[in-house]
Amino acid sequence: MNKIKSVDETFNDLKIKLSKIVPEAELLLASELIVEIEELKKERNAVILGHNYMEPALYHSVPDYKGDSLELSRRAAETKADIIVFCGVEFMAETAKILSPEKTVLVPSDRAGCSLAESITAEDVRALKKLYPNAPVVTYVNTYADVKAETDICCTSSNAVKVVNHLATDTVIFLPDAYLAANVARETGKKIVYAKKINGEIVCDATADKNVLIVWQGFCEVHDRFSVEDVQSIRKQSPETMILAHPECKADVVEACDFSGSTSAMIKAVKEGNAKSYALFTECSMGDNIIAENQDKELLRMCSFRCPYMAQITLEMTRDALKYNRYEVNISNELIDKARLSLNRMLEIH
Repeated sequence: MNKIKSVDETFNDLKIKLSKIVPEAELLLASELIVEIEELKKERNAVILGHNYMEPALYHSVPDYKGDSLELSRRAAETKADIIVFCGVEFMAETAKILSPEKTVLVPSDRAGCSLAESITAEDVRALKKLYPNAPVVTYVNTYADVKAETDICCTSSNAVKVVNHLATDTVIFLPDAYLAANVARETGKKIVYAKKINGEIVCDATADKNVLIVWQGFCEVHDRFSVEDVQSIRKQSPETMILAHPECKADVVEACDFSGSTSAMIKAVKEGNAKSYALFTECSMGDNIIAENQDKELLRMCSFRCPYMAQITLEMTRDALKYNRYEVNISNELIDKARLSLNRMLEIH
């Protein structure tokens, strides 16, 4: 393991990347926490996974690996560390536990939920499977372990189209993100039929249709806020700006933009692009993180949508997770075994 840098060295590194984004007084406090975290990592043989939506001082310091949910899922499956600290929301930490059940998996906050993951339950999935017993269930990884356990194969925003095409079946149950489903339907040529819950009963009639996605009506509360009007406003004010949207945005928003992809794909597009400026339709901390690593690029700072769940994860809480062994992810062996099947199928075809 590399030598741990001093507080002064860490502070200087942060200033180079973040001085235009984070006040120096905050960077100094962050530097002290970072050194403490690095010492705890070494002492406890821990690895830290950092999602692209983490706050800049955290994102650009303590994670051993950074990326989107798919990349970090792979890292969780491969790590030889005894402890995994997942700087992301709870369903991500659950995924790490499912793929590395022998490891201790910690999530720094017990309030790092997800509006999308909470939109569907395992009971809902079982009810849909009864309605369409021959239709495979594709579930977005932004779900909890009990939902994954009822799933045939998981997907991420970066491989959802590939997963649906791989199944080569007429009818697919696609859960739970309705906006991602609409974007997948546009690329696969499938028709969407929405499942509805009426008086506690799930109703969905796709019997008269072929080549369909049966879709749950969940969504991410951050990506739901972007609109076509936002695209039009940027086009009017800055026509040379490249607009990038996450596939969790509405289909009409994605279609109006110049590029759509996972968080990692968006980062790569900005890094390798030559547009005059960029606008990101996704969680706003990622914009800060991109600018820190691409200081020659211009990013329109039009995003003010911070995920309230991702915002729960801070350097202080990451330190405390390692220091006090909190908050540990616990999933039954039976649930892990069932949920791992759907994740492994996803990883095998990517």
